[in-house]
Amino acid sequence: MTEIINIEPIISDLPSDYADRLGVFYSKQVSLKHKKDSGQYFTPIPIAKLMASLINTTGNRLKILDPGCGTAVLTCALIEHITSKNEHIEFIDLVAYETDPDLISYAKKTFEYLRTWLTKKGIDFQYILHVHDFILDNARVLRHYNKKGDNYDIIISNPPYFKLSKTDEKTIAAKELISGQPNIYSIFMGIASKLLNENGELVFITPRSFASGNYFKAFREFFFNTVQIDRIHLFNSRKDTFNRDNVLQETVIIKAIKEKIDVNKTVTVSSSIGIKDIYEPSIKFFRSSELIDLKSKEKILHLPTNDKEETILNLISTWENKLKNYNIQISTGPVVAFRSLRFIKEIYENGTVLLAPLFWLHNVNKMYLEWPIYLKNKGQFIRVELSSKSLLLPNKNYIFLRRFSTKDDKSRLIAAPYFCNDTKSNYIGVENKVNYLYRKDGHLERSEVAGLCALLNSELFDTYFQIFNGNVNVSATELREMKFPSLYDINEMGNKIILSNDYSMENVNLIVNEYFELKEIFR
Repeated sequence: MTEIINIEPIISDLPSDYADRLGVFYSKQVSLKHKKDSGQYFTPIPIAKLMASLINTTGNRLKILDPGCGTAVLTCALIEHITSKNEHIEFIDLVAYETDPDLISYAKKTFEYLRTWLTKKGIDFQYILHVHDFILDNARVLRHYNKKGDNYDIIISNPPYFKLSKTDEKTIAAKELISGQPNIYSIFMGIASKLLNENGELVFITPRSFASGNYFKAFREFFFNTVQIDRIHLFNSRKDTFNRDNVLQETVIIKAIKEKIDVNKTVTVSSSIGIKDIYEPSIKFFRSSELIDLKSKEKILHLPTNDKEETILNLISTWENKLKNYNIQISTGPVVAFRSLRFIKEIYENGTVLLAPLFWLHNVNKMYLEWPIYLKNKGQFIRVELSSKSLLLPNKNYIFLRRFSTKDDKSRLIAAPYFCNDTKSNYIGVENKVNYLYRKDGHLERSEVAGLCALLNSELFDTYFQIFNGNVNVSATELREMKFPSLYDINEMGNKIILSNDYSMENVNLIVNEYFELKEIFR
């Protein structure tokens, strides 16, 4: 890519402007597949400047790390911010990493211009650009302390985003952060947290999927016990943040400090729709303990951004029970379609073949099951025989809950009641993309089914769920950790729905909102 020689700074260019122009030029030279495979999504200037503005570190000599620099827009925005706020700074030592060989010459052009720009301000600048893998170079710090002087005052990053296999050498090197299939960005964050000096600051922009879910459980345990969250900014639009790269992703900026963990520390949570209103955000303040319970097993991060979400979080904080407290369990449907083809039937057969109903994700709707629905390769029946018994559930009362929502679904939580007298079969089948709630040693009362189903489908729980869940998956782990009102309240709401004989969402939300005095916030 020798064309880079022709991309030179303009006299009025800030280093970040020059880096951004280089990034735009580079992006036009490579395919979308290359960027996706590398997890490359370059940071737009307004976001880079916002991230840089969150840094408060002072001192006349600073050591900075950018673990995945690209064309170095973030580094430049950071140093521009630092030098505008700190007239006493004398020396900046930068360490940067970039593994894409095609980007190295771009980054070097940026750093040389940055050096010229800083020299004019009387500030010494030195940099090392590693063409190594950041994770493999630094994963040792997860197990050992770094040598004094090898840590950093500031770490700023827009890391790559893509999943790693369990056998990848980076996954193995960072095993302390892994609890399932990892995404590379969380490994960057975990290692960075260990590379900070005392009172050092890090700022990352990443997907918000780390906030919950079993795959990030080990990461959350490590990260939230290593650094203190100080500031969070959320983007409410899934497509506006990295619109130049056509990325559809719920994104969050997180700032953390290497200091003693204080559950009463005030954390600032801001939000914008996207980039256009990034400097006019909605701002809320919370105690750290209101956003994350460090005593819990899952350490789920809650991210309320407005008055409605804060009201919901305050209400739910008064609830003390989880499903397990009511002896209610949640499991994933045992019928994996491609492994069970010999048992699945399209149509009902009379005679010697005994069949049970089979429920798929598309059968599950808010407050009702639509069955049968005849779709190609989605047989609505499953054979009942000795070799299929391990796939079947006893016919009793359940709540079915979709494990995935789609981009067209207005709600993440979509649940349907199932009552055992809906079918004469002794067994039923539940496909693997459906979760089911049940009482293992006993049965769910009709009022419990109706009440829990109403809660899960309600505006109240949809808001609650989206405060901590940033993706379309609804995991059993997250549901086990969710707080619920008393069993008395659940039965009361369930009885009201049963007596009204109206399972519409309009009636469900009316009953739930009246019960918890929420009518005003859901008007």
